[in-house]
Amino acid sequence: MGEESAVRDWLPRTAALLFGTLILASAFIAAYVGALHAPNPRDVPVAVVTGDQAAQRLLAAVREQTDSVEAISYADPAAAETALNSREVYATLVAAADGALTLTLASASAPAATDVLQQVITTAGQQAGVPIQVTDQVPVSPDDPRGLVPFYLAVGFVLGGYLASTVLGLSLGTAPAGLRGAGLRIASLAIYAVLLGIVGAVLVGPVFGVWPDDVVKIAAVGALAAFAAAMVASAVQGWLGLFGTGLVILLLVVLGNPGSGGVYAPEFLPAILRGMHLWNVPGPATDLIKSAVYFDSRAARWPLTGLAIWVAAGIVGLITAALVRGRHTAARPGRHHRTDQR
Repeated sequence: MGEESAVRDWLPRTAALLFGTLILASAFIAAYVGALHAPNPRDVPVAVVTGDQAAQRLLAAVREQTDSVEAISYADPAAAETALNSREVYATLVAAADGALTLTLASASAPAATDVLQQVITTAGQQAGVPIQVTDQVPVSPDDPRGLVPFYLAVGFVLGGYLASTVLGLSLGTAPAGLRGAGLRIASLAIYAVLLGIVGAVLVGPVFGVWPDDVVKIAAVGALAAFAAAMVASAVQGWLGLFGTGLVILLLVVLGNPGSGGVYAPEFLPAILRGMHLWNVPGPATDLIKSAVYFDSRAARWPLTGLAIWVAAGIVGLITAALVRGRHTAARPGRHHRTDQR
């Protein structure tokens, strides 16, 4: 009877876990294949100065043929250049004194996007008999010609963050017992995040030579990204137990990675994912790495703010889970809070 009872207890839990894993794996396939199998650029923004009739005329002609390019008007060339350096647009198109048009790219933002702009606009220029001079003001590193290292680096930081949280949840319980337990959990994950940030920065810097001069900046970004992912995971797991792990994987991996804009720019993604890079942790992490390495502080404002919001929300969520669920579990007679792993 004891063995039959054990089987009856084991079978439903095992079936539920395997079914949950099946759902996540299926969602993973659907999200990645659905988002990335046939990227179709729409409304890739290029800056044009108000009153620059030659540039506006050419972009209007492009727009009549395809919706892959969208002209964004700015008051003067300085404003257009600011938009380029703050990653609001991927390129600027400005009329030169000799009658030609100058297309200035920032391929470090997204090489696939700037490739589309260069191809479409130079083709339109040839058809209209207008010379197009192309320059790349913010090129990608020669050691990262497709611009994918920021994405892969961000994935590593985010993956490390939520894995660290999951390991602590499995070992010590998903909901820490009270403020002291929450404080120790937060401190442990903060130290881990700093170490992971340093390791990632050293790997892409001195080891692989992609950005050898930006080790400190990359380490700081990596620590913040890993800590944000760890805090989000800890808060969700603190309230939902191990079921929260599946929800975190769905948010940060299944949806977060294809929606980050790291493989293809947001303008290449399905509508449901196009804005996700602004708020889901992998997106701001990828954008902040690009901003730290290639652009100035203007491009870092929102990614930095977004990750900071996630950190704050995760800390609050973990502390409240510790106060509500952690203390309740720890107070159960004869039970350790570690058993609270539903």
